[in-house]
Amino acid sequence: MKLRVPILVMALAIGLMIFAACATPTAAPTSSPPTAAATQPTAAPQPPAAAELKGELNMLCTPQQEWCDGMKKEFEAKHPGVTVNFVRLSSGEGLARLRSEKENPQFDIWWGGPIDSFIAAKGDGLLEAYQSPNYANIINPKLMLDPDGNWVGIYVGSLGFGTNTEFLKNNPNVQAPTSMDDLLKPEFKGQIYMAHPATSGTAYTFVCTILQQKGEEAGWEYLKKFAQNVAQFTKSGAAPVQSVGQGEGALGIVFSHDIVAGIEKGLPLELSFPAEGTGYEIGGMGLIKGAKNMENAKAWFDWALEPSTQELGPKYNAFQAPTVKGANPSRPELLKVKLIDYDFEYCGSNKKAFVDKFTNEIAKPPQ
Repeated sequence: MKLRVPILVMALAIGLMIFAACATPTAAPTSSPPTAAATQPTAAPQPPAAAELKGELNMLCTPQQEWCDGMKKEFEAKHPGVTVNFVRLSSGEGLARLRSEKENPQFDIWWGGPIDSFIAAKGDGLLEAYQSPNYANIINPKLMLDPDGNWVGIYVGSLGFGTNTEFLKNNPNVQAPTSMDDLLKPEFKGQIYMAHPATSGTAYTFVCTILQQKGEEAGWEYLKKFAQNVAQFTKSGAAPVQSVGQGEGALGIVFSHDIVAGIEKGLPLELSFPAEGTGYEIGGMGLIKGAKNMENAKAWFDWALEPSTQELGPKYNAFQAPTVKGANPSRPELLKVKLIDYDFEYCGSNKKAFVDKFTNEIAKPPQ
């Protein structure tokens, strides 16, 4: 299955007819949504009622710590008999952890992180197929739902540039970048912060965006030049927001919702996008094959696809766009962004090869 969309503003590309939530998305593919047919998992028994759920839920959580903490609190309030334990890992670290624990999985569910990693995890046999009753809520099943039910999209976000406004004030001849080629300018030498693609799905989205925009040969040459302007490759995809906001560097490459979260906290940042189009993520969720607390994991899975749950993000400084009908976006302006023709299948199936090449030829991951 190729997961691709035309170059459109995000509102059309993702089919987010949020304000007319029950209407058919204008940019949705013409094919029918997946059904429980040949490629669909058979309907699974539904989780017990809330009052019956007991025990633990062990979660691999990839979004920012504050959001992970908040969702744990919200779920435990809804299901007081369940204790949620989570480990916050970037998507690259999380995928490596799941691979290492394949024979004895320690997690029940993976929540958050770009679906490139979920596609790779599915290929490694790490995810359990599930037919949630709340798949009916998904705005664009063709794009946001694995046809075999191994993963589902739970949020959407686009890559952006966060520039320190004090740096711009002190360097009046420098403008915030508005193209990928701007990142190669000499004024940004030693001033850029970005995560490493071996540990971060955010950074991998950037790498795969460049390889698709420019082609692999020219893309790798670009990335080698780009790395010469990077001050530090961080572990976490959102970490550059804090570093640049504190003046350690001039420019961070992160998802736009993380830049907005930094601005909301008072960091001196300006958000901009590449005019030629940017890459984006669909944040995923999947059950872990061999999970020890599967019923509790299914309860979280179904809950995460409810409109009210997807509107909780801003309460915990998470401003991603929702993926279900009836959930309103907290920052509709972030939907009006030109996107590239991002091929999730290409990026997911080539993730190991591309990350290895980046690590071996451009920069080692942080320790």
